[in-house]
Amino acid sequence: MAGIWIFPEQINGELKKVSFELLSVGRRLADKAGEELGALLLGSGVEMLASELAKYGADKVFLADSADLKDFLTEAYTSVICDAVGANEPSVILFSATTLGRDLAPRVAARLGTGLATDCTELDIDDTGRLTVKRPLFAGKLFANVAFDNGKPQIASVRPNVIPVQEDSKAGEVVRLEVRIDPSRVRTKLKEIKKETGARVDLTEAKFIVSGGRGMKGPENFSILENLAVTLGSEATVGASRSAVDAGWRPHSDQVGQTGKTVTPDLYIACGISGAIQHLAGMSSSKYIVAINKDPDAPIFKKADYGIVGDLFKIVPLITEELKKSGKK
Repeated sequence: MAGIWIFPEQINGELKKVSFELLSVGRRLADKAGEELGALLLGSGVEMLASELAKYGADKVFLADSADLKDFLTEAYTSVICDAVGANEPSVILFSATTLGRDLAPRVAARLGTGLATDCTELDIDDTGRLTVKRPLFAGKLFANVAFDNGKPQIASVRPNVIPVQEDSKAGEVVRLEVRIDPSRVRTKLKEIKKETGARVDLTEAKFIVSGGRGMKGPENFSILENLAVTLGSEATVGASRSAVDAGWRPHSDQVGQTGKTVTPDLYIACGISGAIQHLAGMSSSKYIVAINKDPDAPIFKKADYGIVGDLFKIVPLITEELKKSGKK
């Protein structure tokens, strides 16, 4: 049995946005290859999500529903996925290039002895069923077109926010999988989950990001960026450069860049960020980039679509007030 498979991510019974992006690209590839699109859904008490997966293109939902899968543990999830792949032999498996996907996809590929293309921004499939992808190299300075050899399954991870989401309702037939996990292969245990209070949308799924760097001068000044993000709406959040994170002004979960998160929002507002190559690697694929910096020679201006040379502590509050007055987002 062949097929194009995607691995949808869910948290507490709610599908992440990137799952629908995977379904959309998977549906297109499956139609072109003349194969079914399968969604490999893991978790506990998640069967109700099958109808949502079908709404966005899944012909079949391979359901592994078990109390042992309530929390994400890499070894357990890898074991279940590899068992399912061995029994069904899909030709392609797509993961998201999120924190979870970056952890899981390489382990699955290694266990199956097959190749992996990471952080893909474009995907296609030829008449022979060979997957071809486009992915950034050298901090986004160039892109490589990569083709898989004859190994199966072909595995790729897809950068969030680069695939348009399209509804394409299909049957969504539920195929139940037997969950058998060897306890000796699960070497980690989840002790506790600490959630941030008042957390906004995740950086990788945000439509608007307001980021601050060393020019913010201290953690207390990020409040002006928080105010702008609130004004931009529920799809906006606050990010930070590595220098701001290293200074202890923001948590690592807010870091954008080569050693942080790669983001692709519609709008990225860089405040007091000089534009080191490591930071550009994480946000250069944003649709529009606005830079606010008092240094006219800051490298960020070479990448920005719009630049404002001036005092961010005066400019950002003015932008926030104007947005509030106009009601535009």
